[in-house]
Amino acid sequence: MSDLIDDPGPGMNEPEFTVSEFSNAIKRVIEGEFGHVRIRGEVGRVSRPRSGHVYLDLKDDRSVLSGVIWKGVATRLSVQPEEGMEMVATGRITTFGGQSRYQIVIEDLKPAGLGALMAMLEKRKAALAAEGLFAPERKKKLPYLPEVIGVVTSPSGAVIRDILHRLRDRFPRKVLIWPVAVQGEKCAPEVAAAIRGFNALDPGGRIPRPDLIIVARGGGSIEDLWGFNEEIVARAAAASDIPLISAVGHETDTTLIDFVSDKRAPTPTAAAELAVPVRLDLLAWVDGQGARMSHAAGQGIAARGQRLRDLARALPRPQTLTEGAAQRLDRAGERLPAALITGVQRRQVRLSEVSGALRPATLRRQIAQERRHLDGIAPRLPAGLLQTVRARAEALGRRTDRLSPGPILRDIAAKGDRLAAISRRLAQAGRPRIDEAKRRLAALDRLRETLGYKATLERGYAVVRGEAGVLTTRSAAETAGALEIEFQDGRLKIGGGSASKTRKPAKPPEQGSLF
Repeated sequence: MSDLIDDPGPGMNEPEFTVSEFSNAIKRVIEGEFGHVRIRGEVGRVSRPRSGHVYLDLKDDRSVLSGVIWKGVATRLSVQPEEGMEMVATGRITTFGGQSRYQIVIEDLKPAGLGALMAMLEKRKAALAAEGLFAPERKKKLPYLPEVIGVVTSPSGAVIRDILHRLRDRFPRKVLIWPVAVQGEKCAPEVAAAIRGFNALDPGGRIPRPDLIIVARGGGSIEDLWGFNEEIVARAAAASDIPLISAVGHETDTTLIDFVSDKRAPTPTAAAELAVPVRLDLLAWVDGQGARMSHAAGQGIAARGQRLRDLARALPRPQTLTEGAAQRLDRAGERLPAALITGVQRRQVRLSEVSGALRPATLRRQIAQERRHLDGIAPRLPAGLLQTVRARAEALGRRTDRLSPGPILRDIAAKGDRLAAISRRLAQAGRPRIDEAKRRLAALDRLRETLGYKATLERGYAVVRGEAGVLTTRSAAETAGALEIEFQDGRLKIGGGSASKTRKPAKPPEQGSLF
């Protein structure tokens, strides 16, 4: 049998390497030759395993370079790689002996230019639009006058000062500020966390839950505003139960959050104007409505008064309504004595007819027959009663075992609690109605005081009366033997003796002269 390994022949002086030794040698050469490099290419396959690392391919039209982004670097990237994007990767070239390939360990990854960012933005916008996040029917209506407004922005910029100044000028409201980074790698996660945090607040809690959220930032380049184009921010804004206004950048700037928000404002100042109305305009409108309401109420009272006077003139005299009934009563009274006599006579004849059939012998026979029947039943009565009593006692004994005061007492307690609850609800429901009735009664009393002639007397007028009543002309006053003049503080009698004063209130005049 020949040897499995031939001895080295003449001229075979090449050194022998193990696979690992050869892989490590190549690794040292490549890492020594290529330190930090910047490579531009199109992102191909992207893999994100559960470890948090990112594996991808950079390619052009002829070659493919594998790349890896460790977990710590991947979380700090401002733009996450997506398939089809053209990006510039900065890192170091190394080898992976387990698969006999070389790769780049990426330490920084940025889009290759504005065109790549816009292409990625359009792709992301199309994906979210396909999910229906931009649909108008899912957008919520903004509250007309929110009590609390939550603002997501940087606490040190001019944006928050502009918003607070505009709110103070239009309609001061309570403002909760959630400080966030408005650019850079921390922008997107902090803004998304702020939106979710405002929605997580409990209504009526120690920290009030906002009725409206404003996400605001000043103008800048597309790279500065890129945090508001991230998918995490768009989805947080779409999932918000609180109405949200986006005010990112200037009027010409458009970010992804603008499409999913319930309202887009061109500037942060415009967002404050959309959030609240102008207080002075509201006060003027309320004053105008109050004047219109007073005018309408006055016209309504005047129209109803005229209608009442018209209807009063159409009513007949009271005597006309009772004359017919009085005549019918007189005729019935005239016929009543004869009718009573006739009725008594009919009943006497009927009594005579019935009493003829009642004879003592017939009654005695019926009594004797009933007595014999009773004597026949009486001996059986004690035994029957005893048997009935025993049966009732046994039935009562069986039922007594099932009778317990516990269920009855529990039922009484439950019904009592229900009655108390209903009584409290009744009291709560009745109290507003009683208060409303009191307010209406007070308003009607003030109206009565306003429409009464007493108020006219307080302005310097007087009522003149004579023997025949209120005097309305000068000629009637000259011919009267005595006059009585009613002033605001009492009456004064003139003529017919010495003048006298009285402060006794008089019956309001139906018609009279006020001087």
